[in-house]
Amino acid sequence: MAMAEDPGVATVVAARDGDQRALDDLVSGYLPLVYNIVGHALGGHPDTDDVVQETMLRAVHGLPGLREPAGFRSWLVAIAMNQIRLRHREGLRVPISGPVPEDVADPGADFVDLTIMRLQLSGQRREVVTATRWLSEDERELLSLWWLEAAGRLTRTEVANALELTPQHTAVRVQRVKAQLDAARIVVRTLERTPRCPDLAYVVSEWDGVPSALWRKRIARHSRDCARCRRCGQDLASVEGLLAALPLVPLPAAFGFDPATIAGAHITPVTANAGKASLLFKGALVKPIAAAAAAVLAAGIVIAVLPSPEEPVARALPVATTSSTPLPTTTVSSVPSSTPPTTTTTPAKPVPPPAVPVTASVKKGVSTWNFDGVGKALTDVRAGWYYNWATNPDGIATPPNVEFVPMIWGTKFTDDATIAKAKANGKVLLGFNEPDFPEQANMSPEQALDLWPKLAATGLRLGSPAVAHSGDKAGGWLDRFMTGAAQRGLRVDFIAVHWYGSDFSDAAVGHLKNYLDAVHKRYGKPVWLTEYALIDFSGGTARFPTQAQLAAFAKNSSAMMEGLPYLERYAWFALPAEKPGTGLYAPGGTPNEAGQAYRAAG
Repeated sequence: MAMAEDPGVATVVAARDGDQRALDDLVSGYLPLVYNIVGHALGGHPDTDDVVQETMLRAVHGLPGLREPAGFRSWLVAIAMNQIRLRHREGLRVPISGPVPEDVADPGADFVDLTIMRLQLSGQRREVVTATRWLSEDERELLSLWWLEAAGRLTRTEVANALELTPQHTAVRVQRVKAQLDAARIVVRTLERTPRCPDLAYVVSEWDGVPSALWRKRIARHSRDCARCRRCGQDLASVEGLLAALPLVPLPAAFGFDPATIAGAHITPVTANAGKASLLFKGALVKPIAAAAAAVLAAGIVIAVLPSPEEPVARALPVATTSSTPLPTTTVSSVPSSTPPTTTTTPAKPVPPPAVPVTASVKKGVSTWNFDGVGKALTDVRAGWYYNWATNPDGIATPPNVEFVPMIWGTKFTDDATIAKAKANGKVLLGFNEPDFPEQANMSPEQALDLWPKLAATGLRLGSPAVAHSGDKAGGWLDRFMTGAAQRGLRVDFIAVHWYGSDFSDAAVGHLKNYLDAVHKRYGKPVWLTEYALIDFSGGTARFPTQAQLAAFAKNSSAMMEGLPYLERYAWFALPAEKPGTGLYAPGGTPNEAGQAYRAAG
């Protein structure tokens, strides 16, 4: 069965202008999408129907102020995510006691049970859905959106807008969640394996049976180290392929609405004295909701996959030396709305500038994307250069005495116009970004070598493709590229590499230095470290250092690299600290502890 079409722009315009029938069609057409987003994000908590209804009410009441009808879906998804975040901040409340309609999911069951039951899942599809129980709230929020992107119901831009992130940062977070979901799939297999491994029985002897990130890490570690359980990690099918074939989870036929409120012709919020819903739809709005639910239950909604070869996604991250690199795209403007998004980030207390100005280091740089306060942060961090994985600043106002360095990210950016733009925006050119990973530039050394003359023809000083790891290894991607460049007589002026350390102790600086020394020794050329930080993925989920550990590493690593004569430049990943991780500056341009340390370094 073909995928149901979303109501078109004409329907949005008519509904905005007061057409009740169009409003009915708009609500009934988008309700299943909102229900699936909220259901997956909240894990099927009994508050799910409240959040769905609040989302639709806000959209309906804000519709007259929507200035871009073509962006209705993106705007609606952003409202849903804001309501989800609000509910998480408030704490998922215990539902009001009262009668529950027969077809509403059992409050004791979660959205996983509902999904498996209603979609009749088995095999690896059932494993994927079951594994979502092991994800955190933030991870489920992201998965609820990416799930629909993989199914062709949302675009990457819409996902990014809903998360209030850039598409580049969204790609990084998507890949991290995919890695964590795969680790959780292994956990599900390990626990379900019969007979159960005796060593596993000992590991989980104190487990209370409730999935959590801590127990996911412990069980995943056992599965990797145990000869019996290691096979549970084999033959995992692509998550995208498994999700792409899944339909939307149908709405319950009686979606928490009080039939007594079906009266009148207007939409009005009503306080509920009993039952689960605190906001009920009145009038004509209830009818299409009930009709939509019944239609979905009767026929289902089959999702057609709409793959886009032009849509870049973040790459899989290895365990030891790994990287999380955003992708170059054009700046996406948010959809104007009469309902402003809820801001969840609280800026840190402003830090007064030091009394004695510090001269920016020519070597020290940052990687960044456009965020609130980026110009202020670029000035404050006292870096001599920055880049954003693109050929132009893309809306970032470059401060005086700070150099922008363009990059040719991958194959699709090698057309003449793009390369000319890069030439016009810098004096140095960075080559392809992590071509050694399928979800990044994804190129063989031979493909990169074939395209290299186009980059060299700019006449700009030219850095090698920046590999994510193993830049010092004989026979590795970079080694094969450099060997081929020598054979073909191609120019490579310096070596670019990335490095991420999983050891958060003081020894991390020595590990980084050893890697840089080995890279320089192999190729005998100047080196640029274009991404580096501390992130540990060895447990199947990203583990970040404390701010004190990051600050110490920022200070000591910078001091070490300033003294390396062959190291020309280095760039921290990354300048924005919009989410937990290794970022330096909160929205608004205020440094955290690590940001203060990096500002003072160099």
